[in-house]
Amino acid sequence: MKSPQEVQKLIVEEVSVKKAKLGLLPMALLAILAGMYIGFGGIMALTAMTQVEPYGLKKVLGGAVFTVGLMLVVIAGAELFTGNVLMLTSVYAKKITVKQMLRNWIVVYVFNLIGSLLIAWMLVQTGLWGSKEAINDFGKTAVAVANAKASLTFGQAFFRGMLCNILVDLAVILALAADSVEGKILGIFFPIMTFVAIGFEHSVANMSLIPIGLLVKAASNYGPETLNWMNFWKNIFAATLGNIVGPGIFLTVFYYLSYYRPLQSQAKN
Repeated sequence: MKSPQEVQKLIVEEVSVKKAKLGLLPMALLAILAGMYIGFGGIMALTAMTQVEPYGLKKVLGGAVFTVGLMLVVIAGAELFTGNVLMLTSVYAKKITVKQMLRNWIVVYVFNLIGSLLIAWMLVQTGLWGSKEAINDFGKTAVAVANAKASLTFGQAFFRGMLCNILVDLAVILALAADSVEGKILGIFFPIMTFVAIGFEHSVANMSLIPIGLLVKAASNYGPETLNWMNFWKNIFAATLGNIVGPGIFLTVFYYLSYYRPLQSQAKN
């Protein structure tokens, strides 16, 4: 197991540098996969939460199974925008440029969205949500979850996004600290379960969860007026900003000043 100092050195000098230098085609393909992987986690969460009561158990169960999404991203390998916010630390350390980081963020974000919309569309084609004549309980859960997210105010989605990605990036940090697949799974499980169970907002997860609800609504004519594409984009924009600001302040700045900068000072001396 790596120490916190070793993890930050790994993020700054290896992981972020490799991401910054990744070619456009592999970056795009791996980002599509990440959108799909997170979508799989979201679909599993919808399945697990269907017809489950009480509310607290329902949320914890959904969070527990959603963790498979980030496990696939980290262990199988993919490019996820929310995890790549940690590249900020390498910018502070002057190992990569702002331009390199933004190139990665923009490409990965766009293709995360493509992968997420693709998995949402494919799921609706399966008919697992029921039919236009009779939407089933899974379909109703998908619509309800999507509407709950689409109905959030900008401020609510922003602050939930901040808190969400602190936990997501902590999960990435814990996975990097582990030396075994089992350790990485354990490191990912608890932070991700926590953010889902509490009800925080993950921009990439919402790129598939809300469209699933929207597409089911369109196919079944079941769902409220608040579930619409305009509210989808409002949620995504607010959650994305929160996903950057949360770890951008409380993880990358704090850990850089606490762990990596002292290592730089020691190296100079």
